[in-house]
Amino acid sequence: MKYRLLGSTNLSVSEIGFGTIPILQGNIPVLPEYYNLTQDEALHLLNYAFLLGCNLFDTAIVPEYGDAEIKLGKFAAMIDRNRFIISDKARCFTGNEMYQAVLTSCENLGCTPDLYFVHQVDETSEDTVFSQYGALDALTELKKEGKLRFVGIASHYYDILLRAAFDVRVDVLQGSGNLLERGMLERIQLEPAFRQKGILVNKVYAAGILPSFFSEDILISSVLSYPISCALIGFGTKEQFDLAVHAEEISGVKLPSFEQVIGKLEKYFHPIPCDRCQRCHCPFGTEIHTLFRQYNYYHLGKNYWALRKLDLGIRESANYCRNCISMTCMKQCPRNLRIPDYIQQIESLVAIHVHNSRI
Repeated sequence: MKYRLLGSTNLSVSEIGFGTIPILQGNIPVLPEYYNLTQDEALHLLNYAFLLGCNLFDTAIVPEYGDAEIKLGKFAAMIDRNRFIISDKARCFTGNEMYQAVLTSCENLGCTPDLYFVHQVDETSEDTVFSQYGALDALTELKKEGKLRFVGIASHYYDILLRAAFDVRVDVLQGSGNLLERGMLERIQLEPAFRQKGILVNKVYAAGILPSFFSEDILISSVLSYPISCALIGFGTKEQFDLAVHAEEISGVKLPSFEQVIGKLEKYFHPIPCDRCQRCHCPFGTEIHTLFRQYNYYHLGKNYWALRKLDLGIRESANYCRNCISMTCMKQCPRNLRIPDYIQQIESLVAIHVHNSRI
């Protein structure tokens, strides 16, 4: 296992981090059937990864990741706490909520986390998080009190991560990206403001989809080719971890271009060739890149999860799109996508699904 510095924290982290969603116990539709680990099974898997060199474990407050946080706490009690790094987070945006969340996480873990992120910050919560007495202020205070070591922002949105990169309260960032959805990583690579922040990247396998189409060495090398610290991957079995470790050790992997990735996927369906750079902005508020992601995920096998998300407001978005005359999104798209046509295509897909579900 190779290691990288985590920004300016002086922490050395394994290039592969352990995402703990798969070790939760319970049945949720986005996880394969073999993910339903008991405490003993989870502890055994965590220790297996640790012995093979993984030193960063990422979780979230109960119940966001089920009981994974509690299991990670049990694991922390088994070994020398100074030998590994706990990355934790909570979807709390006000200062009071976040302060209480961290105290709860400390109780669940039985120790203090090294990194603590405001989780899934989006446009609706952004100003609250960054404001006076918001979640960032609370984490900064908790850092002073010794309840955590480093403050983080986790978001799927480039503009929010960029704002966090300029904020002196923020030590670490967590974003998303992969071989297909590389647009945000490419923008991070070009922006000097990110150099001082440690960056963790999730969705390396695109919610478990991409290993059916590309080898693990290509998927992991593609993410690690950018100036990030750690690729977070969810593991539910030893075999999965072994594949990732072997892939990470391979050097000189030839990476396919975005066009080659799309070309390979075209053998199975007609993907929307969006790399999720997030430069397109709809004047009516439609998250174009998110719709395109879920459309591709639907055709790649995550149909239950993707359709649930696509059905949230697609009719309104498609109607706005039909009546829009500015076409701002198309002017902003570096790949010159005919975005309105794709929006109508997504609306038709959802309409067919809803119709079939009622038959």
